[in-house]
Amino acid sequence: MNASYIPVLKPISHIKLAPGSAITIPDMSWQEFEAILQELGEKRSARVAYSQGTLEIMVPLPEHEKPKDIISDIVKILLKASKRKYEPFGSTTFKREGIAGVEPDVCFYIKNYQIMIGRRRLQANDPPPDLAIETDVTSKTTIDAYEGIGVPEVWVYDSGSLIIYLLSNGKYVNSDISPTFPDVDIKRIIPQVVERSWVVGTVQALEEFEEILTA
Repeated sequence: MNASYIPVLKPISHIKLAPGSAITIPDMSWQEFEAILQELGEKRSARVAYSQGTLEIMVPLPEHEKPKDIISDIVKILLKASKRKYEPFGSTTFKREGIAGVEPDVCFYIKNYQIMIGRRRLQANDPPPDLAIETDVTSKTTIDAYEGIGVPEVWVYDSGSLIIYLLSNGKYVNSDISPTFPDVDIKRIIPQVVERSWVVGTVQALEEFEEILTA
């Protein structure tokens, strides 16, 4: 007699992932993705990305918080120096129903900042952020999710280098220049300031950057 197959059903929230690890779940419907988001809740360390039926749940390493905060501060300094206004939206969950969902480490509305003033929750017709930033190893699922949502510019900082992705005809291409800051050598400056912060501390590294910027 053949043994009966009994599926193992366990809530996603019960799965414990170590920092720096990730789990990929294929063949997932949009409805299942929405249910998992609800189950996980908003107050969690894990990040999620969903694209083309694949869900990835990632837990960042503790040391990725420092680069995330520094890069966010650099963006704010540069925007202030160029007298541009913005709305930061942190790691908000952005979704395009039935297609993709993703949670940036940091993101900014710049061109569309006025639309987002006062937003406590995203609305269905809200545009994607103008700039999203990731500061850890980023998977294909994550990049595909950003494509699906239509984020025009994504920065990925990993292992001391910065990759700039620009959306072109619905697909990302690598770029050496950020259209958000075309006159700034972002790919050189960000790694320098981040690495400097490990030596002299975050505040001094940012102060040194501001001094160079205003010199």
